[in-house]
Amino acid sequence: MPTSRCACAARLKVKWHCGVRRPAAAALFATLLLGSGPARPCAASDCERTSVGLTPVNDLGRGLYLGRYPGGLYPDGLNEPPTPHAAEGLRRALNVQPLDADGRPDPAGKIVLLSIGMSNTTQEFCGGNPCQPGSFEAQATADPRVNHATLMIVDGAAGGQTAQTWDSPDDPNYDRVRDTRLAREGVTEAQVQAVWVKVANAAPRVSLPAPDADAFRLLGYMGGIARALNQRYPNVQVVFHSSRIYAGYASTPLNPEPYAYESGFTVKWLVEAQIRQMAGGGIDPIAGDLDYNAAAPWMAWGAYLWADGLKPRSDGLIWRCEDLRDDGTHPSPSGVEKVGRLLLDFMLESPFSRPWFTSPEGGIPCDHVKKLKARCRRGGLTVTVRLNTREHDGESVTIAVNGQPADIVIDGRKAKRVFHNQSGARRVQLIQPPGCVEGVEVDCG
Repeated sequence: MPTSRCACAARLKVKWHCGVRRPAAAALFATLLLGSGPARPCAASDCERTSVGLTPVNDLGRGLYLGRYPGGLYPDGLNEPPTPHAAEGLRRALNVQPLDADGRPDPAGKIVLLSIGMSNTTQEFCGGNPCQPGSFEAQATADPRVNHATLMIVDGAAGGQTAQTWDSPDDPNYDRVRDTRLAREGVTEAQVQAVWVKVANAAPRVSLPAPDADAFRLLGYMGGIARALNQRYPNVQVVFHSSRIYAGYASTPLNPEPYAYESGFTVKWLVEAQIRQMAGGGIDPIAGDLDYNAAAPWMAWGAYLWADGLKPRSDGLIWRCEDLRDDGTHPSPSGVEKVGRLLLDFMLESPFSRPWFTSPEGGIPCDHVKKLKARCRRGGLTVTVRLNTREHDGESVTIAVNGQPADIVIDGRKAKRVFHNQSGARRVQLIQPPGCVEGVEVDCG
């Protein structure tokens, strides 16, 4: 059927299946959903489905999905990781440094940020050579705040590569990334230190709460991916996961709602499984061993991308029909730009990426930083960063208390801030500028 007829159907806000008969083979769905090259629509978007009535995971908090699955990106309905996990992530972020081809520290070396996933992933991360305008890499390349000196952004994702094609270190995908993506940029597996993962299963058929739901099956694959990344990239420090964008406009079984929404719970459960295991809670029976000291990298959420169509998320995010291509599944140029912006903002702001992702140029040189000091009194934690010059008056430094970041404005030769209602052991670190002084520990009682 001519593409123009599909486009006409889209304008009329109706579904129009272009030669695809149901039920179709899962392999065909995988090609359509995750296939290589630009997405070719097989059906018009269902533009009238502007909401599916679900609450974004980051807005759900302690509320329950289906009466049994609590929200929040992290445990206890929160959108920030618990203190021990955050502290470990910050430690690893501060360990990211330029490496040579053999993985040895080298000021002239590179830090590789790699993407892993499917066609949506590659379209949003880069989308070609050169990168698609509006994609994450295109936006990052043009942003002066990004580290252009030692950071190398490499798109390893590709069409047709569903979650199960990444869950073993022996999967051909990893050789393909090594030989055609990393090698093209003059870098190696030993220089990969950060990874963005966005994966899905093709043609899901069983939703939660069924015990054989696709969300659980995806969790098993993603646990395998974590262990594969740990084996293929020996110097990987941090891995960020994102789930799918809104799929309410989809009019085929490729990966519609509620599966796109429920993939957010899969990411949540994966990260929580690692947090729980490292706290002594045992190995998750589905995700498997995620010990970040042995089996898997340290993992956290990247940008959370799902919003309920035209119903604004708490931060205002919406997904319009025109943000998706005619299949209602792949992002259009405006959708690519939206994901690219969300991911770029995350990388610039997260304490787990800021130390190595942001540009060291134009910031505060380490030789201008004299001392980091912290003391506790009556539940108040006073943090002071002393400098040996006044030339940074009015600028700011970023510290982290038990992994949680905070900016402090410099007044003259020092930046000082009091944090109230503090108790227990507090670890204070300077993360911007990074690597200048050792962290300090203080007991707030």
